[in-house]
Amino acid sequence: MTTPAGATSSRGRIDKRQAILDAAFVVFARRGYALAGVQEIAEEAGVAKPTIYNHLNDKETLFRHALTAVADSVLAENLTVVARLRNPGPDLGAALRDLALRLIRVCCAERSRSLRWLTYAQVAQFPDLIDIVVGRTSDRLGEALADRLARLSLSGRLRPCDPAVAAEQFLVLITGPMEGRSRLGTRKVAVAEMRAVADTAVDTFLRAYGPSET
Repeated sequence: MTTPAGATSSRGRIDKRQAILDAAFVVFARRGYALAGVQEIAEEAGVAKPTIYNHLNDKETLFRHALTAVADSVLAENLTVVARLRNPGPDLGAALRDLALRLIRVCCAERSRSLRWLTYAQVAQFPDLIDIVVGRTSDRLGEALADRLARLSLSGRLRPCDPAVAAEQFLVLITGPMEGRSRLGTRKVAVAEMRAVADTAVDTFLRAYGPSET
C-alpha cells in the first residue's frame, strides 16, 4: 500500500516545523532571545529563511512555540518517570529514591536548564511565559505525582494525606537543593551528588508521609 500524496505532504510539513522549532530552541539557548537571528535559525534547521516565516509568522511566535515544544517534551520525560510508581514493588523507599533520582536527571539535563534560563531571562518581556512553561512542566508533573501518591495512600503504603500537598513537598525536596548545588543550573552536578539529594529527599518525605507504625 502507498501513502496518499496529501498525507505525505502533511507529514513533511509537520517534520519541517519540528526541525525549525528544535533549531530555534538551540539558537535561542545559545544566543538569548535578543541576539538570536532568524537567519541563524534557518541555517541551523537547514531551511530557507522564508520557510520559517511560512510556518511561524515572526521571531516572537517562533520563540513562544519553541519553548512550548520543549516544555511539552520535558513534561513527557517526567511523566514517563512518574508512571514507574504504578508498580513500585515491595520496597517503596527504593522506588521513591529511583523516582527522585530520575526526576533530578531530567531537571539537570541541558534542555531543562536552557528552558529555565530562557524563561527567567525573558519573563519581563513575555510575562505569560511563566504560566505557559510552569503550567506545562511543574503543574502537570505535580498533578501526575499527586495521583500516584493518592493511590499509595489509599492502599496504606503512605499515611492519609492531601496528595497535592505531598507531591508539592516531594518535588521541592529534590528541586530546591539541586537549584543551589547546580548554582541555578550553571554548574554540572555529579551523579553521586544527585543520588545523595534523592536519598535525603526520600528519607525526609517518608518521615513525614510514611505509614504510621502500629
